Amino acid sequence: MLKTNHVHLLCTPSNASGISQMMQSLGRMYVAYFNRRYKRTGTLWEGRFTSCLLQEETYLMQVYRYIKLNPVRGSMVDEPADYFWSSYQCNAFGKKSDLLTPHSIYTRLGINEKERQLAYRGLFAQQIEGKLLEDIRQASNKGLALGNEHFVADIESLTGRRVIERKRSRPVGWRKNTSEVKALN
Repeated sequence: MLKTNHVHLLCTPSNASGISQMMQSLGRMYVAYFNRRYKRTGTLWEGRFTSCLLQEETYLMQVYRYIKLNPVRGSMVDEPADYFWSSYQCNAFGKKSDLLTPHSIYTRLGINEKERQLAYRGLFAQQIEGKLLEDIRQASNKGLALGNEHFVADIESLTGRRVIERKRSRPVGWRKNTSEVKALN
């Protein structure tokens, strides 16, 4: 989804570095085009893209909802179908696009195209609010994992990186440890 100052992409890579390679290529091609078109030089982006890894079965359709309802939340349109720069019309009404490949979870929404489209439209009857909205925002803005505890533990084990936000504070007992170190010196 193309917004006035950012873009939302929901992508399933075909390999481990697929998203990074796609974003790098997109950045190089678009920046070159934009600079040529507007007779300028330099970078366009404020920084690196932000992303999150999500547990498909639980969160994929929720993230679809988050992205497609973004212009509605921002009072840009009344319905997600009214926003031109979105793939909502492809999944909800069958509009064709070479840029979109239906996700396997989307195809399970119904046994035929009409059933899937109806089920997909039904997902957008209510806004995303509360904890789910905050969890999606936090995960995507901070590069965290979005999933249940087992999913997050698996990702942390596989990558060796922390993928959930932890409470910011000093470890319990840190003053005692500091005092002991000073006493030894």
